[in-house]
Amino acid sequence: MNKFECMQVFVQVAKVGSFTAAADALNVTQSSVSKKIAWLEQNINITLFYRNSRKVSLTEQGKPYALYCEKLLDEMQHTESQLKGELAQVSGELKLSVPSAFAYHMLTQPVSQFMRLHPNLVVNMSVNDQHVDLFRSDVDIAIRASDLKDSGLKARFLLQHQVAYFASPEYINKAGKPNLPSDLSAHHCISYSLMPPSNIWQVLNLNGEVENIKISEAFKSDCPNMILAMALQGHGIAALPIWMVTEHFSQGRLIPLLENYPPRTLPMYALYKQSDYLPSRIRSFIDFIVQYFAQSES
Repeated sequence: MNKFECMQVFVQVAKVGSFTAAADALNVTQSSVSKKIAWLEQNINITLFYRNSRKVSLTEQGKPYALYCEKLLDEMQHTESQLKGELAQVSGELKLSVPSAFAYHMLTQPVSQFMRLHPNLVVNMSVNDQHVDLFRSDVDIAIRASDLKDSGLKARFLLQHQVAYFASPEYINKAGKPNLPSDLSAHHCISYSLMPPSNIWQVLNLNGEVENIKISEAFKSDCPNMILAMALQGHGIAALPIWMVTEHFSQGRLIPLLENYPPRTLPMYALYKQSDYLPSRIRSFIDFIVQYFAQSES
């Protein structure tokens, strides 16, 4: 057995918490993964995983060894790339996790530009509104709209979302137009189910203070494009980033609401794992995307 290969398999299993998922990610058989982990445990005389029928988890000894192995493999890859003169090249596979609406509406152009600049790069974009765990997944960069918590991840600011409230002319003609944030509670609303609690909307009053408004949910979804579609069909009031609806405002398909009130904002970040040996494909894409949105904002 090659110890470094076994360490690579061990790090992958530690990330995904499953021999089967690790085998799928590495394109090898589950028995091959099991044999390499068993050999590594025997070689270092340490039990690395607790095993049961559904998943595996790191032992107390396995946790620091996983960190050590990951750092060692990063250092080895960095040194080998340096010797080959590859550090200045943007190549390989760049794995992104991006919210669905943002991917469709805002990332097509900059990713396309970046790919033209670096023809040896393969971009693998997972379009997913669920928050991916970068420490357990094989994702290089996650793009997320959120107020950051201390997650141990590095973050680069991309842009500030401005939330717009709106409804179709059909709905407004039937139910009337809310004049105050508190009026929302008397309307049918279309909510985003991944923003818990989905039936509480935070709206800024004229003093810029947050008011929590309990709404009546006529429809909710984890897909922003579906929320937009249902609002266009006249099913209620919705709230989405303004870049998703500006065109519909200008063409009269949707009517903006509560325009006299300060808009809520939410920052968008590119998140990635901190490393002394950040691959060029990750570093270059982050620098590019930050500059792209900075120029767009200006």
